Amino acid sequence: MLKGADLENGMYRNPVLYGDYSDPDVIRVGADYYMVSSSFCNAPALPLLHSKDLVNWKVINYICRKIPEDRYKDPVHGCGVWAPSIRYHKDEFYVVFPMPDEGIYVCRSKDPAGEWSAPVRILDGPGYIDPCPFWDDNGNAYLVLAVAFSRCGKKSILLITPADPETLFPLSEPVCVYDGNHTENETIEGPKLYKRNGFYYIFAPAGGVKVGHQVVLRSRSVFGPYEYRIVLKQGNTDVNGPHQGAWIDTPNGEDYFLHFQDVYAGGRIVHMQPMIWAEDWPVIGSPLPGQTYGEPVLFAKKPNRATDISNTQTDSSFLPDYDDSFSGPQLGLQWQWNANYEESWYSFGKTGGLHLNAVYKEEERPLCDVRNLLLQKWPAPQFQCTTVMDLSSLEVGETAGIVSLGANYAGLALFRAADDEYMLVSVCGVQDYSKEAIEKSNKPSYNCKTSVASEQTESVGIGKNLLKQAQYEIFFQTEVRIREHRDYLDRLDYLGQEQWARHIPQEEITLTAFVKDLPSPLASVRIPATAGRWVGVKCGVFCHSKNRKTEPGFAVVKNVVYSDLS
Repeated sequence: MLKGADLENGMYRNPVLYGDYSDPDVIRVGADYYMVSSSFCNAPALPLLHSKDLVNWKVINYICRKIPEDRYKDPVHGCGVWAPSIRYHKDEFYVVFPMPDEGIYVCRSKDPAGEWSAPVRILDGPGYIDPCPFWDDNGNAYLVLAVAFSRCGKKSILLITPADPETLFPLSEPVCVYDGNHTENETIEGPKLYKRNGFYYIFAPAGGVKVGHQVVLRSRSVFGPYEYRIVLKQGNTDVNGPHQGAWIDTPNGEDYFLHFQDVYAGGRIVHMQPMIWAEDWPVIGSPLPGQTYGEPVLFAKKPNRATDISNTQTDSSFLPDYDDSFSGPQLGLQWQWNANYEESWYSFGKTGGLHLNAVYKEEERPLCDVRNLLLQKWPAPQFQCTTVMDLSSLEVGETAGIVSLGANYAGLALFRAADDEYMLVSVCGVQDYSKEAIEKSNKPSYNCKTSVASEQTESVGIGKNLLKQAQYEIFFQTEVRIREHRDYLDRLDYLGQEQWARHIPQEEITLTAFVKDLPSPLASVRIPATAGRWVGVKCGVFCHSKNRKTEPGFAVVKNVVYSDLS
């Protein structure tokens, strides 16, 4: 059983979501809360979560079935859908999101759990990121934006442009309203624009993802000039960052701030801080005497509910999904593919189970770049995931098993080498995202050279009689355990002072394969956990083939069960 954030006594613990929901943005519509987050090259794209109390969250939809643009038929690690925003205006939901190589897009829907419009590009890139729309009291609309140095050679500036109130197409060139270069607010990004008591507020993180702080800018005019205060810092806590998020109010007049913390291998997990106002400035977290900012809290009071469910009671319909018995007819919303997917990759059996069809894989393509890896986020700091697979329908030349995908990645799978010959294959690899490695590589163009992987493969034969006795059913296990904690020097700030991320967990991942009633595992592989390109490590399953076939074999994923080891 996985532990939740709701303590069921009117209190909650942080994080409210131990999952890689980076760059969260949140709105309230009536008594309902909705959250969106980044999804990068995974599809479906842009998860939409729903809550009634800001503590218990559940994925209810994805904004985009597929990532716009053809290049995302293959994994393009670190690219794709970055930090989105969600807003509600004139009975319609808007989600605006950046793709830093392509531009800014918008999707719309009357029903957040239903169909969303196809993405429309409203601003061409590259370089524009972190857009957020805002409608003023007089009906005028604006977009606030940041920029990505890696795409346009500029950073640490916030831009605003007037926009069409319905379509959000910009009406003029963006204007710089704040420049954080050569200040304590270098790398300012992720802006969210609000209005309160006649002031325009831009909430934005600065100082870097892993060791930065939260800034709020304030002005009487939407185009400034803006003054600023730092309103949330790590202080003496272990919550490094704290990074990009959203201010949200409740129907009962309470204020909270949701943001993420980068815990490295585990990804960017979501915290919620109580928030108060003092002299028309927000103070987030636990206020510190004599300071304009607060520190992150570990425990706090749950928001008061405006409905008939007490704030001392967990609403079980809003707990995240992790386990899966694959009863169909659709994949559970905890799953995403490694790239834009094809419906032909999977189906559901008449008696249950997910049928993963063996998709052709080029020999030179490393496991990390396989298109049809079916993945989900880590659900806890330490956990065990057991996946039961029926591999009796694999054809010769086909492989199926489990994967742990990060910068360090590993797979453990059964390979059918011949009619009566089977092997357990372990793969260990490392992705290198450096520009130097990519320029030196002869990597095929299918992955746009966003990373270069080097991997090693080992195999051991497995007797067919043993597989027959086990009815070709193999139990694959992923175990994640924290071995120690470390401090990391992240960078030097604009004054040359060292900025450290403290008490970062160092996890070890072990993949194991075994059959029922056999005391010893058939094989295992162990690697240190390392985050991917802007994303946490993911667990998943796959089935691929060395051959192109019109009717390939398949593996049946019977169930996936998680348990907490914390």
